[in-house]
Amino acid sequence: MQAEVPTARTAADTAAADRITGLDALELGPERGKAALGGRIWRSAWPKLLAVVIVILAWQAVVWAQWKPEYVLPGPATVFGDLGTLITTGDFWEGVQLTMIRAVTGFALAVLIGTVVGAAVSRFAPLRAAIGSLITGLQTMPSIMWFPLAILLFQISESAIMFVVVIGAAPSVANGLISGIDYVPRTWLRVGQVLGMTGFAKYRYLILPASLPSFISGLKQGWAFSWRSLMAGELLVIVPGALSIGVRMQQARDLSESSLVISFIIVVLVIGILIDMLFNAADNALRKRWGLTGA
Repeated sequence: MQAEVPTARTAADTAAADRITGLDALELGPERGKAALGGRIWRSAWPKLLAVVIVILAWQAVVWAQWKPEYVLPGPATVFGDLGTLITTGDFWEGVQLTMIRAVTGFALAVLIGTVVGAAVSRFAPLRAAIGSLITGLQTMPSIMWFPLAILLFQISESAIMFVVVIGAAPSVANGLISGIDYVPRTWLRVGQVLGMTGFAKYRYLILPASLPSFISGLKQGWAFSWRSLMAGELLVIVPGALSIGVRMQQARDLSESSLVISFIIVVLVIGILIDMLFNAADNALRKRWGLTGA
């Protein structure tokens, strides 16, 4: 009889562990078989390809209608031919590299500042009462309104562009984090308190993971603001010797090279779409992790 007691306890522990594992599986969503890679790529790609075809056809129809002379509004064949030539030049990729360095640097600073401000505002009620509405007001301001002040503060320099990029993106990041923290279930907070989570550990292991969906949405919106601010900055604040995408586009406009202007517009659009796909992939991975995707 003495030897049977540990066996009974072991069986009970195993059953309890199985129940907990089952609850975790329900929380995180069921495992689904992975579809063929080619099929998943095609399902994701064909709507985008269809949209591109529709836009090109509409564009060609406008050219055929002779709404504007072709030297003002060239057709798709002319633009894509010039774009193909453009992307084979080293100067083009140097411009893309400069623009992306600015974009990543500005966005990283905005994420850092926005995260710190968002966490502080969500934690301290007096701070929220003081600047909560100000953050939303800054988020709604057009980025171009900041450029006169940026030029006065920093002259024609990289710092002027960075200032506008950061101030355009940081409020969106902060608001995304604030919204995510606000919607953390009160039950989870009480459970964390019972488990002894306080201070940094409470944020690290409970609040921040729970607020990730809203935070990622804030990051995505912040990137959109920073990208638009950067493009406006490169057109308005031309730093000597810095031949970025915006500067090259401005040069093409000054020379009335409509085909090159449209080519650079396409380049900016493609970069924006690629970055958006990265954010969507992160969002989908998070939703799948938490079992929020359809079966």
